[in-house]
Amino acid sequence: MSTGAAGLARLEREVIACRACPRLVAWREQVARVKRAAFAGEEYWGRPIPGFGDPQARVFILGLAPAAHGANRTGRIFTGDRSGDWLFASLHRTGFANQARAVSLDDGLELRDAWISATVRCAPPANRPTPIERDRCLPYAARELGLLSRVRIVICLGGFAWDAALRALAAVGEPVPRPKPRFGHGAEVPGERFTLLGSFHPSQQNTFTGRLTEPMTDAILMRACELAGG
Repeated sequence: MSTGAAGLARLEREVIACRACPRLVAWREQVARVKRAAFAGEEYWGRPIPGFGDPQARVFILGLAPAAHGANRTGRIFTGDRSGDWLFASLHRTGFANQARAVSLDDGLELRDAWISATVRCAPPANRPTPIERDRCLPYAARELGLLSRVRIVICLGGFAWDAALRALAAVGEPVPRPKPRFGHGAEVPGERFTLLGSFHPSQQNTFTGRLTEPMTDAILMRACELAGG
């Protein structure tokens, strides 16, 4: 196992064992006990969610947090919820994923040249982590960026991830422009090692209203590929 792969494996174990945020621990475990009726027969993961993807990735995708009945149920980021259905379909269309759907840990999904992570690793109540919870989780994303030595593009799914990514980049020594760059769909911030790329989050609030369309998501991923060197 390479040094990077070994470090990612250690980090995954640390993430899964984390109990740093009492509010999030209580909520994720309550959801795993009570369950949604549609998944009553399933055993929920109910723990923090590690990053997932290709250790040789050049593209790093940062989301908000696990969905209560998505990743908190399945154990893999963006797996088993509508946002994930949207994202993985786009990753498949643009060549980053071997299949268009993600339903479970053993569904055969593989990513190529992409790594997916979350700003906060536990499902938060109302899908709203606090700034303190974000800051407690932030070192995990910073360590991932340090271990994923080929990453050059950081796609931020939403403004919360955008702010967190700027903090994570600063933590790994990447100069951050001042004033702070504003989030927007398609916003780009080139840096010494990383280029930050903004995208609306594939939440139902965005996809159902047409604020985010499939071509818009595909275009962000293709732009990331272009910026990473094709």
